[in-house]
Amino acid sequence: MASPRDRFIAAINHKQPDKVPADMGSTPVSGIAASTLNKLRKALGLEEKLVKVHEPFQILGEVEEDVMDALKLDIIGLWGRNNFFGFQNKDWKPWKLQDGTDVLIGGGFTAIKGKDDGIYYYPKGDLTAKPSAKLPKGGYYFDNIVRQEPIEKNKLNGKKDFSEQFTLFSEEDLKFLEETADDLYRNTEYGITGNFFGVALGDLGIWTAAGLKKTPGIRKPDDWYMAHILYPDYVKEVYEYITEIALANLKLYKQAVADKIQVITVCGTDFGTQRGEFISPDMFREFYKPYFKKVNDWIHKNTSWKTFYHSCGSILNIIDDLIESGMDILNPVQCSAKGMDPMMLKEKYGNKVTFWGGAIDTQKTLPFGTAQEVKKETMERLEIFSKNGGFIFNATHNIQQNTPVENILAYFSALHEFNSKHI
Repeated sequence: MASPRDRFIAAINHKQPDKVPADMGSTPVSGIAASTLNKLRKALGLEEKLVKVHEPFQILGEVEEDVMDALKLDIIGLWGRNNFFGFQNKDWKPWKLQDGTDVLIGGGFTAIKGKDDGIYYYPKGDLTAKPSAKLPKGGYYFDNIVRQEPIEKNKLNGKKDFSEQFTLFSEEDLKFLEETADDLYRNTEYGITGNFFGVALGDLGIWTAAGLKKTPGIRKPDDWYMAHILYPDYVKEVYEYITEIALANLKLYKQAVADKIQVITVCGTDFGTQRGEFISPDMFREFYKPYFKKVNDWIHKNTSWKTFYHSCGSILNIIDDLIESGMDILNPVQCSAKGMDPMMLKEKYGNKVTFWGGAIDTQKTLPFGTAQEVKKETMERLEIFSKNGGFIFNATHNIQQNTPVENILAYFSALHEFNSKHI
């Protein structure tokens, strides 16, 4: 039997692995809500312990090795020193989620309940700054708070406006990456994904800069979309700067982790809605494709890593462009979006792209279907996507809060049954 890492390597190289490799939690777009993970741990009969919220923006739980062993997962993530909000996952302290679940969260987390019962996060722990994110009452994750100042066209400066947010790795960052990568490579048999996401061109989750006290430049999502037409030179100036920093950081990242990782997450920008793309193919080719190609070309020339791109929604009209730019892996494979038929995707792109996700619909089937419906859909997706490799078993995006545990167990039961019979 192949090791999880060998299985992972085979799949991303479009070779038939001995089993379909599975992920839950190796990236911030393939994980599980902390409260749901807490319930899953209990259902699996694992040691009672508080789940760590290692990605506070989406309130995702850290999937530890006992869960990985119980569910037969194959892939682990190499995470950076700082989380999405900009503080380190250390000095863990108790925190209670709105549904009453007790969890642990990093000591740098500073949030206060507002008069509306929402939880407001303050960047860098500074209560004199404006809050940068809000967890609404009854919400499942934080919403970014736009803090864009009035735009003066003549004062827009792409490099200056984003220079505090996109910076070079520090020596401490690189030491952390080097030591963690070495530990994961030597002391586990898992496939390893490097969570870089440094080419965040127009990624609206990142654009409002929840970890910063000030957000100069154009930060409001609808203003940024319109900037592609109103201020195209400014958009390109920002993207050129981000790409420049990303390439410099990739060189440092390579020195730190070498080829101990097999995949690098490049970009998490969502280009699709439920019904089609946010952007026309022509505009994608003008504003995004050249920068993606420059980054992917460097990665493929200098490393053995496969490039991972995340985009929700219907992106059928730009998949070819993403492939031409050097994308190796597409996530989360939202088959419920218009035109994203799983059979068509596999037949047309299965020999060009590894599909990471799409094993179950996390909008409807997994949270709201019966266990039987979950197992049926999962089996159908496995039959389609698993042929000739090029598939990582993962739900369509993160498993959400309040997802029934019996449905999650049915989802993994389908995988294990399929692997025992078909591979």
